[in-house]
Amino acid sequence: MSAKFGPAGSADSFRAMGYRKTVQMPAYLERMGLNAFEYQCGRGVRITEEAARELGAAAREKGISLSLHAPYFISLSSLEEEKRENSIRYILESAVAANAMGADRIVVHSGSCANLSRQEALALAQQTLQAAAAVLDQNGLGHIHICPETMGKINQLGNLEEVLALCQVDERFLPCIDFGHLNARSLGGLKTEKDYGEIFQQMEDWLGIDRMRRFHAHFSKIEYTEKGGEKRHLTFSDTVYGPDFEPMAEWIVRKGCSPTVICESAGTQAEDALAIRRYYEGILGK
Repeated sequence: MSAKFGPAGSADSFRAMGYRKTVQMPAYLERMGLNAFEYQCGRGVRITEEAARELGAAAREKGISLSLHAPYFISLSSLEEEKRENSIRYILESAVAANAMGADRIVVHSGSCANLSRQEALALAQQTLQAAAAVLDQNGLGHIHICPETMGKINQLGNLEEVLALCQVDERFLPCIDFGHLNARSLGGLKTEKDYGEIFQQMEDWLGIDRMRRFHAHFSKIEYTEKGGEKRHLTFSDTVYGPDFEPMAEWIVRKGCSPTVICESAGTQAEDALAIRRYYEGILGK
């Protein structure tokens, strides 16, 4: 198996090329030379079952692998029990929609640490995810992989070690490694080939070689501030902020990985995803 590449949501060129409906996304992606797509439910799971099934059928016809981003307002470590219970419901709604479209991965934000220590927030988040996995099992959705995502703001729960600890809750969980987020929260810490290699090694050490090879990835260049970390997503044309995608692609090949790599550039996510895919395939062809 090889890596898959695609955008998060609709790039500017989707409408510019005359497409209007989400069900047309697979045809657009095939035309662009891509083979993955992450459906965005950041503001809530609003897609109908019928629309999800139509998108899934079109994606299967074009060989497009689908994933789904769960709502942004999930808070796994909230001190309020109601918010944690709502977060479990949002994860279930996301899994139902993902299943209808034939996706088997949902990306989940963990939320902030609030007034808790990072250790306390992590423990609460682990409990919430354990409960979410049980709810998915009860609803016949145990095959859907929950993918906790590394976060870009410094005060958010979700550095690399925290995400890997969340993935240890259930062997079906896969990490969503957002390289742009990791670079932003470390204030530009992803620079050398070794920096990237350490991420892959930590995944393998914490989760084993199989899950390391099947990880989910987000990639974009991200502007950040020294106080807060992530500020805004950029495009690959930016020359001030990182990170660079080439070392990630090289480690994917070196480690024999077959991840889904979703590009979250601001408006050029399809074009930038294609740049990553071409570089990756160039390494494979050497």
